[in-house]
Amino acid sequence: MSTVHIREAGKSDLESVLALYSAIEDSPADVLTLEEAQTVWAQFARYPSYRLWVACDTAQKDAVVGTYALLVMHNLAHRGAPSAIVEDVVVAAGQQGMGIGRQMMAHAMQQAREAGCYKLALSSNLRRKGAHAFYESLGFAQHGLSFVVDTLT
Repeated sequence: MSTVHIREAGKSDLESVLALYSAIEDSPADVLTLEEAQTVWAQFARYPSYRLWVACDTAQKDAVVGTYALLVMHNLAHRGAPSAIVEDVVVAAGQQGMGIGRQMMAHAMQQAREAGCYKLALSSNLRRKGAHAFYESLGFAQHGLSFVVDTLT
C-alpha cells in the first residue's frame, strides 16, 4: 500500500489535477487549460460544501497522485439529512492498485459521515468495468438507474 495523505486541493494543485484528468478523458480537447481551470476554480470555491481533494505521495515529495471531488448537498427530503456525491475520481496510471483509490474513498466516506449524510453516491461510465468492481469492493451497490442529458446547448 502506498503512503499518501489526503488534503483539500489548492489553486496551486490545478496543474497536477488537470494532468490526472488528461489520462481519463477521451480527447485532450476535453481537458481544461490551466487558465480555464483557474476560472472554474474561482466558481467552485464559492460552493458552500463542494471540495476538491488530492492524494499526495509522501515518498515522492508530496506529488499529487490522485484526486476526487465531493459535494455535500442539503435536502428538504429525508428529514433534512444531507447527501453526498463523489465525482472525478482519478488515480495516476502508474499508481493504480496500490491502495490510493481505497484511501481516497475511505476519506470521502468519512467526510460524508461527518457531514451527517444519509448516503454517498457516485456514477461511473458503463465501459469502466474495473472501476465498477473497485467500487463494489468498497461496499457501493448499484442503486436505481441514472439518466443523463449529455448536451443542453
